[in-house]
Amino acid sequence: MKVNNEVLLEDDDLFEHHSFIAAQSQSPLRVDKFIMNFVENASRNKIQAAAKEGAIFVNDVVVKSNYKVKPGDRVQVMFAHPPYENLLVPEDIPLDIVFEDDHLMVVNKPAGMVVHPGHGNYSGTLINALLYHFKGLPLNSDNRPGLVHRIDKDTSGLLVIAKTEAAMTHLARQFFDKSSERTYTALVWGAVSEEKGTIVGNIGRHPKNRLQNTVFLDDDADKGKPAITHYQIQEKLGYVTLLTCKLETGRTHQIRVHMKHIGHTLFNDARYGGDVVLKGTTFSKYKQFVQNCFNVLPRQGLHAQTLGFTHPDTGEYMSFTTPLPEDMACCIEKWRGYATHAQM
Repeated sequence: MKVNNEVLLEDDDLFEHHSFIAAQSQSPLRVDKFIMNFVENASRNKIQAAAKEGAIFVNDVVVKSNYKVKPGDRVQVMFAHPPYENLLVPEDIPLDIVFEDDHLMVVNKPAGMVVHPGHGNYSGTLINALLYHFKGLPLNSDNRPGLVHRIDKDTSGLLVIAKTEAAMTHLARQFFDKSSERTYTALVWGAVSEEKGTIVGNIGRHPKNRLQNTVFLDDDADKGKPAITHYQIQEKLGYVTLLTCKLETGRTHQIRVHMKHIGHTLFNDARYGGDVVLKGTTFSKYKQFVQNCFNVLPRQGLHAQTLGFTHPDTGEYMSFTTPLPEDMACCIEKWRGYATHAQM
């Protein structure tokens, strides 16, 4: 529909792929740059192409890529086809199932597998695999079949999947009220000084880098969502430390953000700056050693190792542990050798 040469949004014609409300603090910014701050893996060329197709709307009116976003603007990306993440396709992908019964299953997700389809990742996900192997999985509040919680693409480890509506409700409540247990093994930069500690700080989207989250304190304490991480040293390995981290809450990137906040970024965490030498010497031999470690562990050093919860049907408390994957174990062994040699 056109009014005064402007194309107005008709809900029956288009599907919403992304939607954002500009904050009251938003300074004037081109809409293509604004969208890039929110949509991971979206290039400016793709966004500008979408604008040329008439797919970008502000306050229900089509705009060009040079439109300046103002506070309170509602920015939408609309196309004639449904979002790809809504087109869930079963795929024959093997699953490492640690436990399964009629109510739930526990799977060990490898690093590199995305949990659910999203922008730039429409196949090869855990959800695609679940749909192939299981029929009739219940939907969570985001319409994702079986999914009770998630872990990052490049984090390995345990996830519980609900197979019935009752199990979904029961398990989701445990994660909400913090009665479930999740512990991670994390390899972080630097020598952590305290044997154990607790990190408390609200986590929310970074105001300048929208692909990161950050901790808000003091004057910004009302921003973000409350997050609590407990940590304890497993092993000191010279310029890195192996930790056990226990989540009391489950915010996006929580361990990665909290550890960066206290000055101990996860080893090889590219998004948060851990993929460069943060601690150690300036010797070229040491730099080559670190690069070799990056090659062995080409992702952040984080593994969801232990998962505990109450079974939704039997009431039995269940706890599962999975060994470190080979890439992380090999990297840790390299650091053990380096630390031992350095002490000689």
